[in-house]
Amino acid sequence: MEVGSDRAPLSVWVVSDGRTGIENQALGLAEAIQRLFPSVITVKRIRWRAAFDRWPSAMKAAWMLAPSSDAVTPAEGEAWPDIWIATGRATLPLSATARHRSEGRTLVVQTQDPKWRIAAYDLIVAPAHDRVEGSNVLSITGSPHRVTAERLAEGAAAFTGPLADLPRPRVAALIGGRSKAFDLTQAHAGALADQIARAVEAAGGSLMLTFSRRTPEAAKAAMTARLSHLPGLIWDGTGPNPYFAFLHFADHVLVTEDSANMAAEAASTGKPVHILPMIPLKTADKFARLHADLRERGAGRPFDGSLDAWRYEPLAETERAAREVLERVNRR
Repeated sequence: MEVGSDRAPLSVWVVSDGRTGIENQALGLAEAIQRLFPSVITVKRIRWRAAFDRWPSAMKAAWMLAPSSDAVTPAEGEAWPDIWIATGRATLPLSATARHRSEGRTLVVQTQDPKWRIAAYDLIVAPAHDRVEGSNVLSITGSPHRVTAERLAEGAAAFTGPLADLPRPRVAALIGGRSKAFDLTQAHAGALADQIARAVEAAGGSLMLTFSRRTPEAAKAAMTARLSHLPGLIWDGTGPNPYFAFLHFADHVLVTEDSANMAAEAASTGKPVHILPMIPLKTADKFARLHADLRERGAGRPFDGSLDAWRYEPLAETERAAREVLERVNRR
């Protein structure tokens, strides 16, 4: 990067409402910038007072934030950050304010589709399947994330004992749940489990299974009952999260079609990504576009009950977005 070898490290603020899935998008992009150029990352978690939380973004001001929120303006005598990266609806008015009050010092980056004032940010890093348009929009496959080979290896260290010696192929199954677009009923979960079991048994492999916060309890119980006889590990939500370890040790990754983030993260490993069908509740064109994108890149295919292997170039979309951010910093 051009930013200048004699320049001090960049200051990067990561702003979100603190939810892990939301925060990790902004933090993943910040960490990718840090890998390319020395940077100091400061995480800021905010929450609006209950009385103002549902107000339109245009009506919100920083004084409406809950007392537990981190400060989103520099302390007296301090400067605005070089880069502000925010994610989620809660941060939108704060991002717009930061761009104005920093008087051009801060490059304001918003991830996801803001759906509000597209021109209010210096750069929007948006999923291509959301079809956000604008001169300040960078479209990427999926969303920014924290998955790297190094981070997966670190996450795997605590699980080497239970996972490293499992029979191969090792299959990681990442199960989502009910959303606006999809459902995972007990019956459908059971049918998916039977299909997964047949595939793992036919290959002589093992299973590493994890659920999301959205997975219905009945679906969890159905899948656990039908898959617990297989060699492997079914994470019950207690103890350290093996998500990174599962991706590290997996030879195949199965992902339910409701999660764009998990599919994109899996595709960054270079391992075959099999998309598991769910019950549609409404037309989900954006997910269809993402899965088509993954097919075109050679990363993902619909799960057909087999564990055929294939190769492709791992997705590096978070790094691509980080390079774009640094190029824009250079131009200032």
